[in-house]
Amino acid sequence: MYSDRVLSGMRPTGRLHLGHYHGVLKNWLRLQNEYQCLFFVADWHALTTHYDTPQGIDENVRDMVVDWLAAGVDPAQATLFVQSRVIEHAELHLLLSMMTPLGWLERVPTYKDQQEKLANKDLSTYGFLGYPLLMSADILIYRANRVPVGEDQIPHIEFTRELARRFNHMYGREPGFEDKARAAVKKLGSKKARLYEECRTAYQEKGDNEALESAKALLNDAQNLSMNDRERLFGYLEGSGKMILVEPEALLTEASKMPGLDGQKMSKSYGNTIALREDPETVTKKIRTMPTDPARVRRTDPGNPANCPVWQFHLVYSDDATRQWATAGCTSAGIGCLECKQPVIDAVLAELAPIRERAVYYEDNPDQVRNILADGCEKAQELARDTMRDVRESMGLTFGY
Repeated sequence: MYSDRVLSGMRPTGRLHLGHYHGVLKNWLRLQNEYQCLFFVADWHALTTHYDTPQGIDENVRDMVVDWLAAGVDPAQATLFVQSRVIEHAELHLLLSMMTPLGWLERVPTYKDQQEKLANKDLSTYGFLGYPLLMSADILIYRANRVPVGEDQIPHIEFTRELARRFNHMYGREPGFEDKARAAVKKLGSKKARLYEECRTAYQEKGDNEALESAKALLNDAQNLSMNDRERLFGYLEGSGKMILVEPEALLTEASKMPGLDGQKMSKSYGNTIALREDPETVTKKIRTMPTDPARVRRTDPGNPANCPVWQFHLVYSDDATRQWATAGCTSAGIGCLECKQPVIDAVLAELAPIRERAVYYEDNPDQVRNILADGCEKAQELARDTMRDVRESMGLTFGY
């Protein structure tokens, strides 16, 4: 089996804000310490809805990657790359499109949702219909078995799993597969071979998932198997052919709890963001001028934290003692709104200070950013080429290679 590998990407939207940091980047910082991680700029995905306005994508890529690095994403621990620089994404996307039923694309929930949300744009294009397929190619090309997503993206992961299953079923049946699989079983040694066969029978005849996991663990520990034999035995175990593409699992992530300055979701389209590289004076002014509970017309009017956008910031940044102080002061009119905002200002500035400091270095050294991406693209392409070699071979497309 292939090693645990995490893949995640972001469309290049330019400079990032606190919503991105709390919703995505903090999770990346944790994952890069636990898994082999690949984080990529999804610049082709940006074209699925903005194909008519590609100007500015390059600048947005640079700005976004600087914010990744400033937030603490470490190129020594994770591979950072740009989707369009690894052309194998496009090749796998094309080959998968040859065997993907049209109905599978049309039933992806976000297809109609996005059409309704972006009704002002002409999205009657294959690029838009096929973006879940491109997303699947992004995952499958690296044999990533863990993909951090929110609940709304789970259908995309299931779509990718179905694609991998269909591909393996159609193209994993190499000539003499059964004989090669049985020969590979013997290489395990008599004791492990017997255990493998018992687990295989228990899974295929009774659907015993524990037996399946036991057999997978056995194969992962087997030191004397070639990669091809290992792939055959994983496929043989589950009743399919040779496992060429890996079925990913969703790593469910919590939705960002970072509110916008007006209490809505933090979003550039709402104009309610605090950027990661925003200067302290601007951040302070933005928070000081945030709307509060409309019941507090005068300083002496009591309020209700539940009706105040500032309280949502306290839930993110303040400890229990500070929240109790804010609640008591607000409901009794013992403190004013500016007093209530000050701990939030202090906490946000403290969080952003090291990010801004690191960003200055990368802003002053653009060649360093380019070198990081060039190195990451090279590493990503090496992995992608390994997958494509197996894909081409399984599809009989090796002439000339």
